[in-house]
Amino acid sequence: MSKIFSVVIMAMMFAGTGWAHEGAKHGVHFVSPLDNAVYQGDIHVVMAVDGMRVEKAGQLEKESGHFHVIIDGGFVPDGEAVVKNATYMHFGKGQTEATLKLPKGNHTLTLQFADGHHISYGKAWSQTIHVDVK
Repeated sequence: MSKIFSVVIMAMMFAGTGWAHEGAKHGVHFVSPLDNAVYQGDIHVVMAVDGMRVEKAGQLEKESGHFHVIIDGGFVPDGEAVVKNATYMHFGKGQTEATLKLPKGNHTLTLQFADGHHISYGKAWSQTIHVDVK
């Protein structure tokens, strides 16, 4: 491979265009807590998304939405509304961090991304982890 061709490829990768985006990871994940973490009290949750923007609820913009944490439940299928109750926590102000107070025991936390009208982006935009509160 020529030096010039190598430089062009590297420049495209660093510029954030071209081949560097092929196969880029998209979805949501918990930065914290980690899967199978054990806690003595409140759980500080940090949420992240790759491939979309975090926006406030009510705004319906392409490739954007906000987070929901589902306690002891699974993902919401694509196109269905995320309900609002004690199990389904909404972060419609665009929050990316929260503190959860859970009863003692083993729990699942499902992070779900949905659009500005709380319509789920489905399993591909969710992550489920397990936590144990002592």
